[in-house]
Amino acid sequence: MSQDIVRIDEAPLFELLTVATLFLVALFGTVIAYQAYRGYRRNDAGSMLYLATGLLLLTLCPFLINVTVTTIASPGQVVTVFLENVSRLLGLVAIMYSLYGHH
Repeated sequence: MSQDIVRIDEAPLFELLTVATLFLVALFGTVIAYQAYRGYRRNDAGSMLYLATGLLLLTLCPFLINVTVTTIASPGQVVTVFLENVSRLLGLVAIMYSLYGHH
């Protein structure tokens, strides 16, 4: 199964906007997670560490999964979407734990 390479100057606008928004979500999520991590380091608040981890799993990891998995292995779209959703689910669980479970 060969995958056609799409040049940026030939990509449809919608695809470019999709990649741009995915990148921005990953970027902003990482910045917010970094701030939560700094809060953890500054105050020794474990809940902030879980919040930071959850944010990374929710925002950065799905982006990285999409880029690396499709670049290296080129599996079916279902596999990539499944892995992204598992990362998002784990991120939400970590955030929920930071809010309700960590004392």
